[in-house]
Amino acid sequence: MKRALITGITGQDGRHLSELLLQKGYEVYGLMRGQHNPKRAIVEDEVPDVRLLEGDLTDQVSLISAIQKCQPDEVFNLGAMSFVSLSWNQPELTGNVTGLGALRVLEAIRNVQGANASAAASSGIRFYQASSSEMFGAAPAPQNEATLFHPRSPYGVAKVFAHHITVNYRESYGMFACSGILFNHEGPRRGPEFVTRKISKAAARIKLGVQDRLTLGNLESKRDWGYAGDYVEAMWLMLQQARPDDYVIGTGQCHSVRDFAEAAFRCVGLNWEEYIDYDSSLLRPAEVDVLQADASKARKALGWSPKVDFDGLVSLMVEKDLEREGPAAR
Repeated sequence: MKRALITGITGQDGRHLSELLLQKGYEVYGLMRGQHNPKRAIVEDEVPDVRLLEGDLTDQVSLISAIQKCQPDEVFNLGAMSFVSLSWNQPELTGNVTGLGALRVLEAIRNVQGANASAAASSGIRFYQASSSEMFGAAPAPQNEATLFHPRSPYGVAKVFAHHITVNYRESYGMFACSGILFNHEGPRRGPEFVTRKISKAAARIKLGVQDRLTLGNLESKRDWGYAGDYVEAMWLMLQQARPDDYVIGTGQCHSVRDFAEAAFRCVGLNWEEYIDYDSSLLRPAEVDVLQADASKARKALGWSPKVDFDGLVSLMVEKDLEREGPAAR
């Protein structure tokens, strides 16, 4: 039985990945910050077979302790301050958690398994770093593994550091360390602060008569949106290869926030334009206009391709929010 340790276990990716690994017969451990983490109940409800360990990406000793306790075959570093807009308000904390956090996990692995490069590459702990399309920022689309990074937020900058330090440890110490450069991936488990979930939730609530309006910022921002449940399979596949490498993961299709809103309200039979207001205060200090993946390398090398298309994703999210917000849930 393989053992896996997942940081960021409380997020949508952590829970999806836990389900996938449990189905594959893994013993799964999740790193959780704080004894009274309010999201603990969500994890215990959705993936009760996950074993939770206390740890913090800002605390090196706790990471070493967690790895010593569970002795994982694979470590998936999904933990981060992942809400891009918040990174301007808390740039130092974003850098500490999202950037230096990856370094601390790599150092913890190296500390536990020793600095023997050949052993680390052949039979040691395999490491996955959750890189992000936000690293590309202002780079021209479509973006692939050879595209130069041009991040436009503290979050994107922190992710660039985490990405490069992963490559550095792979090249310096022979560690089996991979980065998945995942483009936007959403689903019903996405937090309500993210624009996609904000839209799906509002469409459901307006249809049910419990909300009147929805306020959005940049409607023209374009993203390559896929389903998180599909993307965690790509994470797992990266660590099953003979050699470590980095891969862009996305659908190759691009849609605007306007498109997402139109599709979500169409799911409930409403015209989105009648319910949405614009607020310039919601614009970011530096906007990322277009992110679109060229995932041809992953399709060829990993045999991975997305199963849920854009309309299917939006429908999944709206239907779940209708269920959450409906009379039966109140």
